[in-house]
Amino acid sequence: MTEHPLAWRASPAALALATCAAVALTVGVVGRWWELVVFAAPMLGALGAVTWLPRPATRVRVETPDGALRCFESESVRFSVQVRACGGAAELTVTPAESDSYTVEQGGDGDYLVSAHRWGRYKPALIVTAHAGGGLLTATVRVPVAELRIFPLAPPMPTPLPHAPLPDRIGAHRTRRYGSGVEFGDIRPHAPGDPLRSVNWPVSARRGRLHVTERIMDRAADVVAVLDTTPQAPGPASESLHRIVRGATQVVQSALQRGDRAGVVASGLRLRWLGADIGRRQFYRILDTVLDSEAGASEGTLVPRVALPPRAVVIAFSTMLDTNFALALLELRRRGHVVVAVDVLRGPPFEHELDPMTARMWRLERRNMYRNMGVLGVPVVAWDDDSALDLALALADRARRPSGALR
Repeated sequence: MTEHPLAWRASPAALALATCAAVALTVGVVGRWWELVVFAAPMLGALGAVTWLPRPATRVRVETPDGALRCFESESVRFSVQVRACGGAAELTVTPAESDSYTVEQGGDGDYLVSAHRWGRYKPALIVTAHAGGGLLTATVRVPVAELRIFPLAPPMPTPLPHAPLPDRIGAHRTRRYGSGVEFGDIRPHAPGDPLRSVNWPVSARRGRLHVTERIMDRAADVVAVLDTTPQAPGPASESLHRIVRGATQVVQSALQRGDRAGVVASGLRLRWLGADIGRRQFYRILDTVLDSEAGASEGTLVPRVALPPRAVVIAFSTMLDTNFALALLELRRRGHVVVAVDVLRGPPFEHELDPMTARMWRLERRNMYRNMGVLGVPVVAWDDDSALDLALALADRARRPSGALR
């Protein structure tokens, strides 16, 4: 609940009456037309009657919803707002404030629907217009409503993870080891200590001795999406943050749907992170962390050790234009994490078109950067199509060096 003061001023009707009365009095006195003076008398009486009318309100009290409003792109969320006049009398009219970023529609008495077509944080507002003094006084105040958080909508596309040593936790990823699982692996003779439930009785009956069935071990992964939110160059790079957020959302959503733990690290003006966890609630917490990340240059981009679980799979989304961010990825690889970088930049990051020679030199430099990062254990793949992230990650897994290549 918030209160906003009212700054009263003359309404258009009061200004019209005052103007007509002033003109009539001036012409009547100068031209000695007493009829015009009589004509202006009722208008002057109406203006003077404001002092006998009830005292206008001094403020408005607004009851807005507690907490932030959350929904996905192209969806709408309903909220209720109650506006009352305090300290006097006033007639209130509430209308949604116009904006190019979001849309507010009135759905009923005090109920509104708000939506936006692009993810982000917004501050929807309402325009409260107050009338008092028989319509001769008016006041307008802009009332902010609860913060609106629009989450990015990622397509339900399965994104593969690069092969990595997984933690000892039951999950949905098949490994090359035998243990607890559901997939058939092999049949071997019984050894002391094997559980009775693993005995394959048909094979044991045919071979005359006990044999057991080995299962392929299923393990879960820890997936962390790293976002590069540092300022980028104009031109094609201006949409890079949009693609970075969508790619990270898709990776995190796919990981949580598989039962993996997922987390996020946003490197920008302030380094923000959310530890890996499971569940639908974690998905919304990750989206809140991404929306809270501020774009800006950061002096230190090294990710603290507490932000990543051991042997986590790190998928970084960046334009790969910041050297500090590339060094931070190499540091994560040195710590033993499996790191894959996804280049979201489309074409040279220049506002104007380059000549053929300069464009070719830029592409060669970019290719050398890909090769150098891959040699150091961090493969970089280009994400050219928004709907082909799974193919880009599959290529990165194919190009990744063995885990022992970097010590």
